[in-house]
Amino acid sequence: MIEAVGLTKRYGDKLAVDQLSFTVQPGQVTGFLGPNGAGKSTTMRLILGLDAPTAGTVTVNGRPFAAADNPMREVGALLEAKAIHGGRSAYNHLLCLAQTNDLPARRVGEVLELVGLTEVARKRSKGFSLGMGQRLGIAAALLGDPKVLMFDEPVNGLDPEGILWIRNLMKTLAGQNRTVFVSSHLMSEMEHTADHLLVIGRGRMIADCTVAEFIEQNSEQQVRVRTPDTERLSALVTAEGGRVSAEGTTLRISRLPLERVGDLAFENNVRLHELTALQASLEQAFMELTKDSVEYHAAVPGGQPAAGGGPGSPSDVPFDNPSQKVEA
Repeated sequence: MIEAVGLTKRYGDKLAVDQLSFTVQPGQVTGFLGPNGAGKSTTMRLILGLDAPTAGTVTVNGRPFAAADNPMREVGALLEAKAIHGGRSAYNHLLCLAQTNDLPARRVGEVLELVGLTEVARKRSKGFSLGMGQRLGIAAALLGDPKVLMFDEPVNGLDPEGILWIRNLMKTLAGQNRTVFVSSHLMSEMEHTADHLLVIGRGRMIADCTVAEFIEQNSEQQVRVRTPDTERLSALVTAEGGRVSAEGTTLRISRLPLERVGDLAFENNVRLHELTALQASLEQAFMELTKDSVEYHAAVPGGQPAAGGGPGSPSDVPFDNPSQKVEA
């Protein structure tokens, strides 16, 4: 378990982390989200004792990580995957870590097999691709078989098979009652991987809840209806306080739950060809919540903001079929 109380870090005039208090529980994947410059990397460095807090405390399993007797047996961390000696092979890099942390040499082969690097174990890491370097960093994090895992952007450079692998790995580790804390900008992955979310903006906590709660609280749920009698159903919905937008025989309805829309149609003999609840994506909900916390705003040619289809607006995806966006 990771616990922070009033955690604060200041670099000169810059307040990077501002009185963060949170608990990362074992047995679930906790996603750590926030815009660039929000303080995520600083927070992770504070947890690992790589930086000292200006105020507040953070503990791992009840004590500061710097006081750990066997650090790699307690916490496995991936913060910078390519922070390795390029002249060493993957095997020797891990063997060096094992020997200096009193870990059995057999663990080197075990984690290399787990991350899929057995065939290149004797090759120098300077020739590794970004994805291979990421796998080697994950192997190092797993070397001590720790109860607490921390990953910063773990899917960087991984191909689709690798992304699916790390997603399943994190879920498996959490299923073993380990503490899994992962920071990522890839919202589609967090939506499919995380059980709980911590969201920060400008160094302060702005959300601490489950993924489902986060989406529900930061987006407007809508219902899509196809009917040959759009005018009559629109009038019924509006009279009930709902809001309707129409395109041909398709209606988008907000401010009324799906069940009430269905009841209105049934009670008034309105034929329906489709009745679907639309769910906003985690990305849309995140954009809506953090729009005032973004430090760097980009634009596309033409002067328009570089945004998607409107923050907080549901995508055309039923609840039982979430979208899987691929980001370059």
